[in-house]
Amino acid sequence: MHKKVIIFSGAGLSASSGISTFRDADGLWENHDIKEICSVGCLDWNYDATVNFYNQRRLDIANKSPNHAHDMIARIKKENPHRVEVITQNVDDLLERASCNDVMHLHGFLKELRCMSCANIINVEYQLQDESNSTCEKCSGKMRPNIVFFGEAAPMYEKMYRLLDEDCGLLVVIGTSGYVIDVNHLSQFADVSILNNLEKSDAIWDESFTKVYYEDANTAYEKIEEDIKQFIEEGVL
Repeated sequence: MHKKVIIFSGAGLSASSGISTFRDADGLWENHDIKEICSVGCLDWNYDATVNFYNQRRLDIANKSPNHAHDMIARIKKENPHRVEVITQNVDDLLERASCNDVMHLHGFLKELRCMSCANIINVEYQLQDESNSTCEKCSGKMRPNIVFFGEAAPMYEKMYRLLDEDCGLLVVIGTSGYVIDVNHLSQFADVSILNNLEKSDAIWDESFTKVYYEDANTAYEKIEEDIKQFIEEGVL
C-alpha cells in the first residue's frame, strides 16, 4: 500500500489572494481584539459584534480568487484522489473554488452557520447572518458562525492525527506560523516533509523538515508540485 501525501495549509496559502492573515504582532485582526470576536464565550457576551465580524469576513472572501498554490493543490488532489489528503486551518473557500475536493477544515468554514443547541449546519454562501437565518430551522436554537474559536474543542483534530498516524509518507506544510498547531510535531509522523513559508517563524525548526522553501506559496508552488510528483512516483524527495 502506497503511503499518502498530506498537504497542510495555513493563512499564508491565501495571503497572495488578498485574504488577511489572522495573527499579527499586535494581537489584532483588522482592528479587532482577537479575544473579543473569536474566543470561547464571546458569543455569550459579544454576540452581535462577533456575528458582524464574520459577516464582514464572508463578504471579504466573496470576491477573492484562488492563486497558483490553491490551483496546484487542487490539481494534485484531482490527479491522485486516494493518495492525497488536503487539510487546512483556513476558513475561506479558495481551495474549493479551485475545484479541490474533500478539504478538511480544522477550524470551521466561513460559509456555514451552526446551531448552538443542536449543531445543525447550514450553508449561507456569502450572505450575511441576520434575522432571516439566525434561528435554527430544526430546533429554534440560535445560530452562530461555524468557526472554531480559541478555547473551544476542535473535533477535526482527531481525524487529522488519525490520518497522520496511519499512513503519512510525505507531509507538505504551506503558510503557517506554527503557533496554533505545532508543525514540528506533525512532521514526525511523516517519512519526509516539506515546509513552505514566506519567512522564518520562531515556532518552527527548519531541522524538522526534509526541504524548506522560504518564499510566497504563489511562487513556490511549482517546486512543491514537482516534489510531490516525485514522491508519488518514486517514494523519495
